[in-house]
Amino acid sequence: MYLKKSRRVGASSPLNGLGKQDAESRRKRKMSEISQALNTTPVDVAALRRMAISEGGLLSDEIRRQVWPRLLNVSVENIPEQLEPVDRDNNKDFNQVLLDVQRSLRRFPPGMPDEQREGLQEELIDIILRVLVKNPQLHYYQGYHDIVVTFLLVLGERLATALVEKLSTHHLRDFMDPTMDNTKHILNYLMPIIERVNPEVYDFMQQAEVGTIFALSWLITWFGHVLSDFRHVVRLYDFFLACHPLMPIYFAAVIVLHREEEVLDCECDMAMMHHLLSRIPEDLPYETLISRAGDLFVQFPPSELARERNQLTAVSTFKDFELASTQQRPDTVLRQRRKELQQRTLEAQRGSVVVVQPTARRFMRLAVMGLTVALGAAALAVVNSALEWAPKLDLLFP
Repeated sequence: MYLKKSRRVGASSPLNGLGKQDAESRRKRKMSEISQALNTTPVDVAALRRMAISEGGLLSDEIRRQVWPRLLNVSVENIPEQLEPVDRDNNKDFNQVLLDVQRSLRRFPPGMPDEQREGLQEELIDIILRVLVKNPQLHYYQGYHDIVVTFLLVLGERLATALVEKLSTHHLRDFMDPTMDNTKHILNYLMPIIERVNPEVYDFMQQAEVGTIFALSWLITWFGHVLSDFRHVVRLYDFFLACHPLMPIYFAAVIVLHREEEVLDCECDMAMMHHLLSRIPEDLPYETLISRAGDLFVQFPPSELARERNQLTAVSTFKDFELASTQQRPDTVLRQRRKELQQRTLEAQRGSVVVVQPTARRFMRLAVMGLTVALGAAALAVVNSALEWAPKLDLLFP
């Protein structure tokens, strides 16, 4: 299945007027559904996850302030009113953190008054140092501040501190080891995903010996360092917070696959290829790519990739469709549907007359994607939420 660029309706299209009305209607309906999920007792976290993944994400920072803590299972009521003071003078990471934060001007909204930005930078330093002091097993890495500043700008210092700590001890835990070994293990999932979807692109990249380092900054900053539009950054954070910790690597794969023509037209040279891939285009179709990343996650779950690579890591060996309750939820339906599709494929392959053609296999995959549409864009990725698995991620990689 090759991922091609989608055609978009032009600015002059007569459909735009109707499209705007329909979009506003969907937005209002989604806001109502989010409010209903938040006001349910207990809070319907599964619904919030679907809202965070589906088209448009969580719509506004005001909603994110209510939903992001739920996605990370952080109890807002238990967050102290007063944050602990930070001892910068005796902190081993202070100098490096200060340098990185001073270089983070582009991560703040354009036109923000210098005084306000400088105040936020001071809060950014304090959040990072506060988390590191409280969790001495964590090691600061360059790029960490790009993630923290996103939470600060959306949530404010107090709430951001609590969520960043939870994220650092779970989703980001491997990046915060003393060495990059575990980070490299995660990057090593990238090429197998590309190979399964588009062998031609995979072979060309292998021939160019480009490796996966071009995607390092994408992964360790959740794309915060490489995207210039803050709206795109928070949209991706909605998606990643609602999904399996490895979802960013699947999203990295679909970016490469989306750029198939550029890759194949590039000179087959490591330096040229690295230069091309390391620069993310400004006009990516984010909603389409998010949906495709979720689809690839279901088709090629981490545990399957890990078995083939003989790298059974803790983050990849969880049940790919683990349930949080006995009630039938979208993940239950998707798990059953995927089993049925696999069974049909096996039966067809065993038959002496029936041969499954590539087109038929594509229809099977589209059947999964069709279910996705019914549940909301990329809702199938809900099956691997960080929320359900976060308590198990204390030791990610052996």
